Amino acid sequence: MPNIKDIATYAQESAHKLGIKKFDIFGSSSDQTSVQVDQGEPKQVKASNLSGVTVRVWNEDNTMGVTSTTDVDPKGLELALKTAHEASYFGVKENVPDFSPEATVPIPETPQEKVPQAPVSQLIESLIAAEKEVIAAHPAIQGVPYNSLAQRDLDKFYLNSDGAMRTESHSIASIYLYSKTEEDGKKPRSAGAFRISKGVSKLDINGCIKETAEKTISHLNYEKIQSGKYRVVFSADAFLSLLGAFSNLYNAQSILDQQSLSTPDDIGKQIASPLLCVCDDALHPANIGAETFDGEGTPTRRVSLIENGVLTNFLHSAGTAKRLNAKPTGNANIGAKVTVSPNFYHVYAGAPAEQELSLETAENVIFIDDLQALHAGVKALQGSFSLPFDGWLVNKGVKTSIESATVAGDFLEVLKSIIFVEKEPELTPGGVCPRIWVDELSITGES
Repeated sequence: MPNIKDIATYAQESAHKLGIKKFDIFGSSSDQTSVQVDQGEPKQVKASNLSGVTVRVWNEDNTMGVTSTTDVDPKGLELALKTAHEASYFGVKENVPDFSPEATVPIPETPQEKVPQAPVSQLIESLIAAEKEVIAAHPAIQGVPYNSLAQRDLDKFYLNSDGAMRTESHSIASIYLYSKTEEDGKKPRSAGAFRISKGVSKLDINGCIKETAEKTISHLNYEKIQSGKYRVVFSADAFLSLLGAFSNLYNAQSILDQQSLSTPDDIGKQIASPLLCVCDDALHPANIGAETFDGEGTPTRRVSLIENGVLTNFLHSAGTAKRLNAKPTGNANIGAKVTVSPNFYHVYAGAPAEQELSLETAENVIFIDDLQALHAGVKALQGSFSLPFDGWLVNKGVKTSIESATVAGDFLEVLKSIIFVEKEPELTPGGVCPRIWVDELSITGES
């Protein structure tokens, strides 16, 4: 992909030639390599180099057209601008998207060094060695059917006809291991772990191997569980899965579309236990792929969503912010339409809890490690969920794997029933979060 200054020059020249006065362009380019292995042999090697831009053009009637292209040479950009201009005459006439008022606000300089990519042979060797170690950890572990070692370089930019021009680059590497057991007369058991860093050389592969093996072994001696109401502890990954599934709660676009559990008047309302605080923080130090601006060029930032249980903000694009008399928050994605999504969650304790709780001393609590089938078991507009999970019954520090069970409840009730937020955060792909204790939830065991 040409550099942003060349693209800006091409765009300005083409726009002038076509008589276009108002336009913006968002583009990205990624160079990715990933490998998978199976029983000591390479199973799949993927390499991709993808780039593309989204071009938006406004006409003299202030209606907008949008088009996408992977061709960013002068001819490709001219054609994209021409197509978007023609499309603008068929654009919506109400709530027309506009430039973000913060697209030209200066962003503090951040280091944007890319890490040299490791050769494919090194990725394969490292993943084969990791698979071998997991299998060797216990005779019951027969394989690691799902695994991946990947690295990616990402460049992105935003520019508009008002003079906005932003660009950034970063590198991300990740490893995922998910093992499976086979024992005579027993059900197969599985568990997985994930690690992420700026480059393959900095990946905690040993930590991923150890966590995968320990979790898998802990599920071998499983037992059925009685159905009933239990005190439940959510792992960071499990709680963030639920939070993401019900993100319409603080998504301004969902709220305006009346596809949300919230209304515009809910800001300032107590929706959760005072023990809970939730932020969307793209710039959190733990966010390896931190992005400094969104698809509209708005700087990303720390947005407090729930503070001591009170709903404090929604996530906005420039358009939703204008309609709700707020400020854009740096959560917009542009395409055929502008959408809003969270960047990186930061969950932490708010008000002090009445008592400190610990899995070492608690009796008969359910520790949910991983929620499954979120696509099928969540009714996002009703606030309810019923989900299978992997986890343990914990009694004074002794963990007994649960054979098969589902957890069901109402998400808003879950938020209000939080009785303890642990202090130690865990890093997941979607954010940082400690373990969350909920007073009582319905657990249905396999009969």
